[in-house]
Amino acid sequence: MAGAGISTPSGIPDFRSPGSGLYDNLQQYNLPYAEAIFEINFFHRNPEPFFALAKELYPGNYRPNVTHYFVRLLHEKGLLLRMYTQNIDGLERLAGIPPKMLVEAHGTFATATCTVCRRTYEGEELRSDVMKGTVPKCPTCTGVVKPDIVFFGEELPQNFFKYLTDFPLADLLIIMGTSLEVEPFASLSGAVRGSVPRLLINRDLVGPFAWSSSRPHDVAQLGDVVSGVEALADALGWTQELKALMENASTTKSEE
Repeated sequence: MAGAGISTPSGIPDFRSPGSGLYDNLQQYNLPYAEAIFEINFFHRNPEPFFALAKELYPGNYRPNVTHYFVRLLHEKGLLLRMYTQNIDGLERLAGIPPKMLVEAHGTFATATCTVCRRTYEGEELRSDVMKGTVPKCPTCTGVVKPDIVFFGEELPQNFFKYLTDFPLADLLIIMGTSLEVEPFASLSGAVRGSVPRLLINRDLVGPFAWSSSRPHDVAQLGDVVSGVEALADALGWTQELKALMENASTTKSEE
């Protein structure tokens, strides 16, 4: 399970933080409050603020970091059952984690849907408009085409519920870079069997790790998420493999 804390080391900006360029850019839209940018009713009235954010977050602007590649390494070793992520930046896919192994709980920029006729699009079809600062319109009906990001007031992706059966099968749950405050994602931390170890790699104790009734097999590695993942890789003897995986990915990207 992963949240925004695994993306900030890649430079993903926080639109809620005053002083950040993205936050300042969004002020021109007079949002009633920051989270309105992800409310579906507000989007229908005024999609421009969201697409200003989308221009910044669109896949390709940022690169995955060691946390993403660690999860890919888990997959390549046949150890990854599933990755549930709250992030919409697509860095998991860019790191080479197969989409079938991902549950993007809050949606993805990889696909998009017309808000009127429901015609579907690949996310790349929207890139030109988004980068020009233009709200993408459906050529079929002129409706606004919205990336398949889950807004407040929308249902979660079907995959979120389809793969809940993974949790009782897991023999380890790693939780990284999340406040475990947003439901129903947060409750997933309690979906593994009581005997299963849960490892939190995070700046702070959150969710069940902050309760006095935490499980006996719970372990918390507090501090910087990148440092925590690197320490875990080192303890497993995977440091060189992880480094090679990242170097190979970097070389491949340069060749492209």
